[in-house]
Amino acid sequence: MTYSTGLMKNGFAVTASAASTKGDGYVDGTQFSGVSYFINISKEINDNHSLSFSAFGAKQQHGQRQNRHLIETFKNSERGRKFNSDWGYKNGQVTFQEDNFYHKPQISLNHTWNINEKTSLLSSAYVSFGTGGGGGWRGVNKFTFNEADGSSPYRTGLYGPIDFDLISAENEARGAEGSETILRASRNDHNWYGLLSTLKTDLTDDLVLLAGLDFRSYKGIHFQEVTDLLGGRYFLDNGNENNPNNPAGVGDKINYYNDGKVGWLGLFGQLEYDINEHFNAFISLAGSNTSYQRIDYFNYLDSDPLQKTDRYNFAGYSVKGGANYRFGGNHNVFANLGYFERAPNFDAVFLNFSNDNINADAPNQKISSVEIGYGFRGEKFSANLNLYRTFWKDRTEIASFQQPDGTRAAANILGVNAIHQGIELDFVYRVSNKFNITGMASLGDWRWDKDVLGVPIFDEDQNLIDVVDIYIKDLHVADAAQTTAALGLDYRLAPKTRINLDYNYFGDIYAEFDPSDRQEPGPDAWKMPNYNLFDVALTHGFKFGPFDASITGRINNLFDLEYISDAQDGRAVGNPGDPDYIPGSSARVARVYYGFGRTFSVGARLNF
Repeated sequence: MTYSTGLMKNGFAVTASAASTKGDGYVDGTQFSGVSYFINISKEINDNHSLSFSAFGAKQQHGQRQNRHLIETFKNSERGRKFNSDWGYKNGQVTFQEDNFYHKPQISLNHTWNINEKTSLLSSAYVSFGTGGGGGWRGVNKFTFNEADGSSPYRTGLYGPIDFDLISAENEARGAEGSETILRASRNDHNWYGLLSTLKTDLTDDLVLLAGLDFRSYKGIHFQEVTDLLGGRYFLDNGNENNPNNPAGVGDKINYYNDGKVGWLGLFGQLEYDINEHFNAFISLAGSNTSYQRIDYFNYLDSDPLQKTDRYNFAGYSVKGGANYRFGGNHNVFANLGYFERAPNFDAVFLNFSNDNINADAPNQKISSVEIGYGFRGEKFSANLNLYRTFWKDRTEIASFQQPDGTRAAANILGVNAIHQGIELDFVYRVSNKFNITGMASLGDWRWDKDVLGVPIFDEDQNLIDVVDIYIKDLHVADAAQTTAALGLDYRLAPKTRINLDYNYFGDIYAEFDPSDRQEPGPDAWKMPNYNLFDVALTHGFKFGPFDASITGRINNLFDLEYISDAQDGRAVGNPGDPDYIPGSSARVARVYYGFGRTFSVGARLNF
């Protein structure tokens, strides 16, 4: 429901919106509920000043299908593509092994100042407070099952839901020993403050300057908490050095508890040159400083100075430019290029989630990009064609390795580069006043640039403890469709009735893998099957008494196509030469999610 006053005589305008949603989910065990809200209060103070206050958010919770499975597992299960192993029943109620819950309201105050006819200043101060996280288990893992036949003592039938009552009974029988298996939530709360201010001024009739300040302060609060003891009295946790052997109850923190603090200060400026109706260009520069600090309340004693690190600063910058030339009344050509350096990821600085293995000299990620294109604007037909190439150098890549004492450690690996290049086309064809056709196509070639060989790993005393090789040259960048296409038909059957048919194609999708795991030559990741989806919608408008109303029906995946929407590359099973050997990077060992089958929705709208 949305209500808006429009601009009132007193200079105020108010818009408020609220929505509630609840459902079962297409996949088993993915029930969901949520409440969302939005409010905006604007005030025109005078001709030069206006204020706008906004607040919005959505509090939601939903069950998750967290674990991928073999294609064979989905086919063996009676539930097929709706199969989900991460839920069950407790006392007759649906209970999630894996779920997600979050609430992140964002509040902002915006001020617009028209300084004079040529200059204006737009400023926005904002805050955001996020609370929530994702569920899972802790202790003894009783949630796995035999993927070949679906059997497990803790499931109701083959490939069945989890029997939480049996787990609870076992925990209860342990009495004073406490629960051996519990449900927990991994929390990722945060406090975020920011200020963004942009000045726009016309230096001349042809030259516009944009300049501004971007300040952000972020504190991420990370911990696990007990959410369900599953019948036991407590859960014995030894994750806190300041409170070992803690008999934790529901709501208590366990396993880890740390804060990550991120600061950002950026300055930017842009010049836009628009000499006439034929030519315009721009150039922009930006600089930033990103600071990181980590506080660990569990792995270090309160008396240990290592509990709180120093702040580590990383400077970044960017330069971008572009130009557009229009000619012949219908044509234009354009080019854009840019280079920027971004700070390394937080985990690349504090390796292995610790405060005493700090990579203070972690290098920036370096990204250069170029794009050239052509556009056509006609009375009935419009289109854009562009070619792009992006080179991403020193992408943050963390490799795990074993130290001489047998413990595991991690290191940031340099030289992991990726090349994204391709060609894109989009168009609109207005056949008549009743009929429009839209379309797009994107052909990409995204690959890892080179092998990264002989990377030495040193300890804090500069002793060589390992040499890492990563064989990724010419392997495809995974986890996204590199070839996509779409076609949309919009036909008006009557003045208030229209039908839409959308076609989408997804191809050249490679299963997800971690480049640092490719420590010996091997094949490309498994290439997932391409797929095509059709969606159709019909909207009809009518009068409902004195009000305007409409009803919309939509069918997604019209032909009920069975397709794999996501995959993780597998590992070889057995040894070459064995009769049961299954090579890696194939459909037989990849773990996948299936996409939704045919679904439909009907909705009505009433305007008053």
